[in-house]
Amino acid sequence: MQAQAQSPTLEVSREKFIGYSKTLLLAIAVALTLKVFVVEAYRIPTSSMEQSLLVGDFLLVNKLAYGLRTPRYVPFTGKAIPAFSIPMFTSVKRGEVIVFEYPGSREQFGEGEPVYFVKRCVGLPGDRVEIRSGDVYVNDRRTETPRKALLASDDYTARRVPSKGQLINLDPSSVEEWKPIVLREGHEVSADEHGAIFVDGKPERTYRIEQDYFFVMGDNRENSLDSRFWGFVPGKNIVGEAFLVYWSWDPKLPVKGLVEKFKSIRWERIGKFVD
Repeated sequence: MQAQAQSPTLEVSREKFIGYSKTLLLAIAVALTLKVFVVEAYRIPTSSMEQSLLVGDFLLVNKLAYGLRTPRYVPFTGKAIPAFSIPMFTSVKRGEVIVFEYPGSREQFGEGEPVYFVKRCVGLPGDRVEIRSGDVYVNDRRTETPRKALLASDDYTARRVPSKGQLINLDPSSVEEWKPIVLREGHEVSADEHGAIFVDGKPERTYRIEQDYFFVMGDNRENSLDSRFWGFVPGKNIVGEAFLVYWSWDPKLPVKGLVEKFKSIRWERIGKFVD
């Protein structure tokens, strides 16, 4: 039986389809790679960073700022996977605005997905942080108040930010203080009625910190849940440095149509670098 000749038009259409498909898949792969390893967008939902960042700001975050880090979760899911990082030439500095995964329980926010915060780094590993009458002191030196920030009048007892390799003593008087750190590093800690301390079921009197931690605060310090309330941020939780507001709109303005939506855009904030 003689084979029927294929239409040249059909052949060209198939080649175009394959070519477009390859281009689309390449674009998706590049976009996904950029999102996972280089830069990612985040939205500001609360006023904890006013006036530096406003509700309705949309940020770009440099994920390479502090090293190359593999994702801790399967993209677009909340499934955790093993991760590692390759340090670069820079590290987190005091005063930088960082985005990080909340180190506490996700259930506090009623979400199964990772919860991300944006705050200003106040204390580095090994720093001694204290708040006296609303003024923040790092290593006994008063720090500058963030621009237009509101300082809380409540004091914060001086504490040293944990650092990798630090050896801490575990006893009945200190175990509750260090328990969140030990738990966040993946170990169980408990005490019996006789005052003995157990880590992963073994009696211990000391514990060596496994990673660096950071003390963070919101610029709007009278309306910010930060390290004063839920503790230090593990280095592995840091996503990157916030560096640019790429879009901004005022959520307080009612948006009923195209004109109102246009009026809600804060043009003066678009393209603003985060400082």
